[in-house]
Amino acid sequence: MSKIDRYQHHDFYDMDALLKEDHLLARDAVRDWVKQEVTPIIEDYYEQAECPKHLYKGLAEIGAYGPSLPVEYGGGGMDEIAYGVIMQELERGDSGIRSMASVQGSLVMYPIFAYGSEEQKRKYLPKLGSGDLIGCFGLTEPDYGSNPTGMVSNFVDDGDSVILNGAKMWITNSPVADIAVVWAKDEEGIVHGMILEKDMPGLTAPEIHGKHSLRASITGELVFENVRVPKKNILPGVKGMRGPLSCLSKARYGIAWGVIGAALDCYNTALQYSKERVQFDRPIGGFQLQQAKLARMITEITKAQMLTWRLGVLANEHRATPAQISMAKYNNVNMALETARTARQMLGGMGITNEFPIMRHMMNLETVITYEGTHDIHTLIIGMEVTGLNAFK
Repeated sequence: MSKIDRYQHHDFYDMDALLKEDHLLARDAVRDWVKQEVTPIIEDYYEQAECPKHLYKGLAEIGAYGPSLPVEYGGGGMDEIAYGVIMQELERGDSGIRSMASVQGSLVMYPIFAYGSEEQKRKYLPKLGSGDLIGCFGLTEPDYGSNPTGMVSNFVDDGDSVILNGAKMWITNSPVADIAVVWAKDEEGIVHGMILEKDMPGLTAPEIHGKHSLRASITGELVFENVRVPKKNILPGVKGMRGPLSCLSKARYGIAWGVIGAALDCYNTALQYSKERVQFDRPIGGFQLQQAKLARMITEITKAQMLTWRLGVLANEHRATPAQISMAKYNNVNMALETARTARQMLGGMGITNEFPIMRHMMNLETVITYEGTHDIHTLIIGMEVTGLNAFK
């Protein structure tokens, strides 16, 4: 069987006509980078459960960190659709690579930009944008995931500093991060964000091992044992859960775009395989059941493309709501996972091998459908939006 070209372009509804020239240039540049730097190595890194740390700098060079943040603060100065198409091409390579960029841009750079002091912005953002600093985001705790308001991480006042105690779990980048944006409660139970640096005494970031998903992305904990944090490191621009939830909206938006890339890679692999795999003296792509699978996949991908494009327009107009972002994440991740499962079936036994990318995408997407809000949580967010009734209580 000939080598499959994983970077064929599939645009059933001519969505490119809705994109501006800078969107297309950004997308194609990132696609080329992924093809050259990610595709040749990703299966080996995934197999070894090792993070390709050398790619952190490369991601900075292609403008993947904070593409829609201002240039003066280390971002790319582009719009939200450009951010989306960049995430799509990164996840065509691997969900873990997109996670590197999502965390850095949406969960670390964004809150510092949106809620930080000018001193904090100038100190951290340019180095984060250039990849000279790597960041992580600490919200989820061992006992509080879908209910972040129950967090127990807390700090008490101590003169010019605060003393932080607690722990965070499932933190992308934490074992290699230079800084962490952490959310914790003050003595009155109000949530605040703060910037921790890796050399602060009492801060540790043990790595989590044994993952069957996102194996090329490094994941760990954050443990705080009487960590002294200068008050100047507290984000002054926000209090309460609005801060971390706005960061999650930014990340969820990127995920909604990103998973389309994983789905396209799976679809394209299955499509080309179906034209070359011969059974009963003909390519399997000529059989009705296989064509039905391909038709379903490209239809769902096209619907997801239209959903994210419209969401991008709303985001550019500052009108995208958390519920609208939840709908895109809810729909698109489920679509991508179903696409991966269908494509895997079309390849039969070959679909479970690392000769093809499908099984890796499928395993990664099992995490993506859970993090940044589980599938069930996004279902309830949409339900509350349409009914006005809170099912979380």
